[in-house]
Amino acid sequence: MGDLWTIDDMAAAMVARRAGELPEAVIGISIDSRTIKPGEAFFAIKGDAHDGHDFVAAAVRAKAGVAVVSNRKRANVGKDAPLLVVRDVLTGLRKLAAAARARSRAQIIAVTGSVGKTSTKEALNLALSRDGETHASAASFNNHWGVPLSLSRLPASARYAVFEIGMNHAGEITPLTKLVRPHIAVITTIEPVHLEFFASIEKIADAKAEIFRGLEPGGAAVLNRDNPHFERLARRAKHAGVARVVSFGEAESSDCRLIKCALQPESSTVVADILGTRIDYKIGAPGRHQVLNSLAVLGAASLAGADLALAALALAEFRAAAGRGTRLKLALNGGEALVIDESYNANPTSMRAAIALLAQAPVGQRGRRIAVLGDMLELGAKGVDLHRALADVLTDSDIDLVFCAGPLMQSLWQALPPERRGGYAENAAALQGDVVAAVHAGDAVMVKGSAGSKMAPIVKALVSHSSRQAAPERV
Repeated sequence: MGDLWTIDDMAAAMVARRAGELPEAVIGISIDSRTIKPGEAFFAIKGDAHDGHDFVAAAVRAKAGVAVVSNRKRANVGKDAPLLVVRDVLTGLRKLAAAARARSRAQIIAVTGSVGKTSTKEALNLALSRDGETHASAASFNNHWGVPLSLSRLPASARYAVFEIGMNHAGEITPLTKLVRPHIAVITTIEPVHLEFFASIEKIADAKAEIFRGLEPGGAAVLNRDNPHFERLARRAKHAGVARVVSFGEAESSDCRLIKCALQPESSTVVADILGTRIDYKIGAPGRHQVLNSLAVLGAASLAGADLALAALALAEFRAAAGRGTRLKLALNGGEALVIDESYNANPTSMRAAIALLAQAPVGQRGRRIAVLGDMLELGAKGVDLHRALADVLTDSDIDLVFCAGPLMQSLWQALPPERRGGYAENAAALQGDVVAAVHAGDAVMVKGSAGSKMAPIVKALVSHSSRQAAPERV
């Protein structure tokens, strides 16, 4: 692994004071002393729950090349520790991120949207990497510290870079996009997410449109033509001086248009027109939402100058990330069951997509399709109605059994036909035992809820139950 930053460049970018015996360079940047690698720089960021300064000693023991600490906390750190001392650590990280952007010659793509940001970012990373060195945000590092951390890790040698930018309040995207300064901005879709913090869905669209404020001169916006807020976003893009608006979707007027697709339980095949080029390809993860987002991926890749054929070919290797549709086969008495892990997060749109995936999932001869659902949070006054509305979706999708956890999901539970009610509890932990007891060989089970609903332990419990009989297999 090559050097990412010289200490001289880091100190200059952050206006940092040096202390201790410092290396000439570092190979990476970390904010987690538990996973830091020898030779990386440790940034002692203060978070909501922990202060990174409390873990500097652990980072140094793990052979961190240097720790970046605040002047105010310098006295709390060992005298001989290798340090770069700054006024504020997060501000220092932002300055380093700005320096990374200034030195980069990469084509940079920023992705936002109500749903599908992370999967689109990961698909872009996969597609672009076939054409040249590509850097992308890790996990869902899309907030006020995640974006500068991801940008500060951008190697000077990268040909392409992809960054995810998120928000749940107006004004959050503007400073992040101005830091990233993308050449291409992708907005996957606008949906009723974070309604607790917005007066209307139109205001959500306006907040997402902030991404255009950082777009480089001559840059392009890639927008969902099928979304009812397309024209609003396109106007915002033009007002921000965006040189080119590229649309994607099923609409005939889309620049990146879906011609046809075949949805299979574990993949999809697609025929599309991407900016005038007809192309056939396969996506290695199931779902119509993945198909539609792949149009944005290939459109953005083409705009960035990547080889379109190589990008499309790479999508056959795309897989859903953990908690976002990961599929696990459980070995149970009498055969296998399938678990679709959608426990990372949830909103009305992603919930419908996950239910559609469950409806496609294969089941055994006597198997059932089972939905295990936790509350969708941050929906404000419409929360109860949006949960209740899922009853028709589940019935229309022929989902056999539904388990619900949480006070909001109680409205769905009450709206379900009696024959579809599997069980209800006030929280996921209380529901866990009922779900594990209910699942048998031949079933397909989908687990989904907002992160705050804590549905992931139910998946772990199912896996643990399987492991007592045979090891689960990831598919």
